[in-house]
Amino acid sequence: PMARITVFGGTGYAGGHIVREAASRGHEVTAVSRSISAEQVEGVNYVAADVQDATSLAGLIEGADVVVGALAPRGPLEGKLEGLVANIAEAARAAGARFGIVGGAGSLLVAPEGPAFVDTPDFSDDYKPEARTMVTILGELRASDESLDWFMVSPAGDFGPWVEGEHTGTFRLGGDVILTDENGKSAISGADFAHAFVDEIEQPAHRRGRFTVAY
Repeated sequence: PMARITVFGGTGYAGGHIVREAASRGHEVTAVSRSISAEQVEGVNYVAADVQDATSLAGLIEGADVVVGALAPRGPLEGKLEGLVANIAEAARAAGARFGIVGGAGSLLVAPEGPAFVDTPDFSDDYKPEARTMVTILGELRASDESLDWFMVSPAGDFGPWVEGEHTGTFRLGGDVILTDENGKSAISGADFAHAFVDEIEQPAHRRGRFTVAY
């Protein structure tokens, strides 16, 4: 069945791919971002809004079946994402919507007993503050009231516009431990990440939990 999906950060890398994938499957998609994107997917409703404004937040979530958080803790949202995600999640819960969030790879564990990828020497210092923010958000979601129906999808280690990749439709899902191939590489394309994300919207398999996707 068709779902009404509101994507916050709908013109960013992960959000843009989720918007495109969901629209291609016939869902009713609203993409929310700071400014209207020049590149638009046909049939998608684009809205420019300040997500830090609580009133506009509630209005954007009203009527949605699924609310997606694809916002990055950088730029104007640096240091503010934890609070903003809490607000979006609460507005989704109040509206009876499911809340899905794009996580990073840094919060994934490198082995079942840890440590987290962000706490290993291989992890780039540049991305540590963002990764630690997602670790905090994941912890807060796990501690949230049972009435919040949430899921988080963490991509593989190599994920972003610099490793765009193809849409293959073939990938593996994992839990909290980072997935690597036989050569120790952990990667996923933007389109295949979105494919896994929209699969979870259509057929919920990870309620109140986090999973990862990689080749």
